[in-house]
Amino acid sequence: MPGELLYKVLRAAEWNQAQAQGVFNGSPDDRRDGFIHLSTRAQLGGTLDRHFAGEAGLIVLEIAAERLGVTLKWELSRGGALFPHVYGALPLDAVIRSVAIPDAPGSRLACETYLGE
Repeated sequence: MPGELLYKVLRAAEWNQAQAQGVFNGSPDDRRDGFIHLSTRAQLGGTLDRHFAGEAGLIVLEIAAERLGVTLKWELSRGGALFPHVYGALPLDAVIRSVAIPDAPGSRLACETYLGE
């Protein structure tokens, strides 16, 4: 869908490495699974709670789905929901903005506070 935004949560060191390389090749979990895990806005809180609880220094990338082309696939995941996955590298020109979330105090609060509603 044109204008659709997707989200990637990563650690500051991973974002720094991606910027130095000009592309994001995925976190260790992404590489293990064979694709880069993304979330919709509605799924982002659950992703923070499930995979990043208690971590500080997180970065959330806001990504233009239309810039991912054929590398973007929607697949069944947690709770039978469709999740966006990128097969291949995530080009940095698909990133609209990066938002630092110093800690993850709670999924909805973190999303609303740092990304805005």
